[in-house]
Amino acid sequence: MTDLTPKEQAHVRTALRFLRRRAGGWVPLSKSLRFKPDTLEKITNGRRVVTARMALRVARFVKEPIDDLLAGKWLSPRVCPFCGHPPVDFEDEDTIAEDVPRRDGIRLVK
Repeated sequence: MTDLTPKEQAHVRTALRFLRRRAGGWVPLSKSLRFKPDTLEKITNGRRVVTARMALRVARFVKEPIDDLLAGKWLSPRVCPFCGHPPVDFEDEDTIAEDVPRRDGIRLVK
C-alpha cells in the first residue's frame, strides 16, 4: 500500500530513470539514495510501489520540493517519462527540404 497516487508514482519513476542515466547506473544511484540497486530497478519498472520514503529521498537528492517532484514539474518536459532521456534539441539544427518533386506532394527533409 502506498500513500502516493499512480500519477505521483509515475513522476518519481521518471525521475529515477533520469537519475540512473545521469549517475551511470543503479549502483551509484543506490549509494546516493540508500536503497539497494535491485529495489530501485523494481520500483522503476513498476514491480514495486513508490513509497513516500522513496519520493522524499529522491526530492532531497535533487534538491527540489517534494511537491514539484510529485507533480512532475521537476523534469517535465525535459525528459521522456518512459526512458529518462532528455529530448533532442532540434532548435539549432539546420533543416533542408529537398527540391526533388514527388508525386504525392511531400518534400523530403534532411
